[in-house]
Formats: sequence, C-alpha cells, structure tokens
Amino acid sequence: MSEALAARTRKGPDFGLALEFAQAAAIRTAISLPLAMGVESSIAAARDIGEWFATSRINRKRFPRALGNLREAFPDMPEDELRAIAVASYQHLFQLGVEVCFAPRLITEEGWARHLHLDDVAAGLKPLLTEDPCILISGHCGNWELIGYSIAMLGFPMWAVYRPLDLRPLDAWLRQTRQRRGLTLVSKFGAMRTLPAALSRKIAVGLVADQSGGDRGLFVPFFGRLTSTYKSIGLLALQTNARVVCGVARRMRPDEPDATGGASAGGTRLSGPSSMRYRIEVADVFGPQDWNSQPDPLFYITARYRRAIEAMIRRAPEQYLWMHRIWRARPGHERHQKPFPPHLLEKLKSLPWMTDAEIERLVERSARDTADLAAGKKA
Repeated sequence: MSEALAARTRKGPDFGLALEFAQAAAIRTAISLPLAMGVESSIAAARDIGEWFATSRINRKRFPRALGNLREAFPDMPEDELRAIAVASYQHLFQLGVEVCFAPRLITEEGWARHLHLDDVAAGLKPLLTEDPCILISGHCGNWELIGYSIAMLGFPMWAVYRPLDLRPLDAWLRQTRQRRGLTLVSKFGAMRTLPAALSRKIAVGLVADQSGGDRGLFVPFFGRLTSTYKSIGLLALQTNARVVCGVARRMRPDEPDATGGASAGGTRLSGPSSMRYRIEVADVFGPQDWNSQPDPLFYITARYRRAIEAMIRRAPEQYLWMHRIWRARPGHERHQKPFPPHLLEKLKSLPWMTDAEIERLVERSARDTADLAAGKKA
C-alpha cells in the first residue's frame, strides 16, 4: 500500500476508498482471466470481441467516426478497405488490452527477445538514450506502452507520462508493476514541472503525443489537415535542448520475418498471428541543430513530430485508434470565419518537407472546415 493510502487509512473508515478497493479487486480478477487462458487463446478471443464490438449497436456512434477519420486520412482508398481498417482498429484495441496483461510475464530479461525485434535501432539505442537528454515520442499506434516498458526493462531508466487511473488502488498497482522494471510513471497533471529534472539527469522521458491540444493548441499539419497539438512537448525540448526520438512498437504480421529471417534476437523462432511479436521502429530523430535555425522553433518541433507520427500510422493504419475525435479542435480563423492567416501560411512554407501542393491542399481543406463551422457542422 502506498504512503498516501496508508495515511488515509489511519484517519478512519473511508467507505469511498473501500469501494474503490472492491472495484479494483474485481478488475484485477478479470485481468487474471486472460492469464489463465493463455496468450494465444486470449488474443484470439480479444480479436473476435473487437470485431463484434466495432459494428455493434453499442458502438453505433464511434464506428462511423472512425470511418470518417479514415476517409479524411486516405481519401483515395476504396470504401471496403477503409471499413476493414476500421474494424481491425477495434480488434487491435481489444488485443492491446490482453497484451498489457501479459507484458510483465513475457517482456523479461530472459524472454523479451521472443517478442521484440530491434533490428537496425539496436546499435543506436544506447547513445540515443544516454548521450543527450532524450524525449521519446509515440502516438496511439502500435503498442505505445510496450516501448517504455521494454526500454526500462533493458536497463535504461525511463519516465513515462500517463493519465492516472480513477481507481486509486488500481493506479497504485499499475505504478508498482511498472516501477519494478525501472519505468517510472509520471502523472500528466503537472508533469512539465518535473520532467526537466529527469532530462537533466539523462533519464529518457516518454510521451504519447497525438492528443488534441484543444482550441488553444498549436495547429500543425496531420494527414493534410490542421490538427491541434500540445505546445508543452516542444517547449520541453526547447528548454532542455533534448534530442527527440519518434518511434513505434508495431505489431508484426503473421508472415513477417525479422532481421534474421524469422528467428528472434534470442535465437527462438516465432510464428503465428498472436505470438505478441513487435518491431521497434524509429521514424525520426532530430535535435537542437535542426530547429535552432528555424524562424519558429516551437512550430517546427511540433510539426516535425506530428509528421513522424503520421509516418508511423501509414506503416500500419489498422494499428491506430481511429475512433478518437482527431480533428475536433479547430484554429481561431476557422471558428471565426476568417481568411487563412498569412503568418500561419509563412510558417507552413518554412517547413522543409512541405511542398507547394501539400500547402495548397491544406489551405483548401481549412477553407472547407471554415464553411462547415459556419454552417453549424461539427468537426
């Protein structure tokens, strides 16, 4: 029991806390069911449940949203393929739930090589994480929790930002299980005040960075449309001169060989669609030498890691959570029906990777969003 919970207990009966303990116990009992069934059977069941849930009446609001987001991201893709990806996204979500349960058992010093393939990133992993302050960025694609858990297990101390669970006993259990492997979970509330200290000690910091920053966020391109992103991550990189490493733990296809032609790094051959095989892939690495010469370093950092997250998603779109309201927040010029701001246009033109055609499409899409908002349509 944590010190905070012990202190509350000494003050006398807390029926709210007792209820939370009962709920947490029920959840942990439910979590033990997949462990009793075994990884193969549990993942197969999770995928079946995800396929059913995707198009069920229970999910009648979010599935159309996922389809709409996919149409936005892949406008030239046939409808049947979009629908298949949307269903697979729910299968992926339910499978993640099972894999999180099994991670402490399978991702160990002895067993990690059966499930994780580092390939060409292995040689560069140590200098990436130890020579400079390092911010590791991923999105809600692949298995984002597995990245931090695995890096910490391999001997590199790491802090990961997360949203605390509402059930305090369950949250305490989650922290303790991750801490045993060297992964320190840091609450997202107030994290930006504590993370600089970790970076100054060369402790890597991990963040899932594709959440919406709201109407006051920084709007950068994402699948050809302006999307809101938190400013805090870019400000943290600027404050600490940290190197930014963008990567994903992508679930491997059943027939996908690793770098050795099918054998893991530990020499154990893997097969089957649900053997929990992931490939750690780095999409981009950049640092102060890249943004110091930019007219707006904060905009550059934010746009660049959003671009990297988009690249991760394009590699395996079925492993992204398309059901979220990705483009919900809109920039001020759209909400107030004003022309595209010249200063924003100049910032887009300053990004080295943006082409004139891409900028033109983005401005045109922004004009459509402005018209939709004027007509009372939701993003």
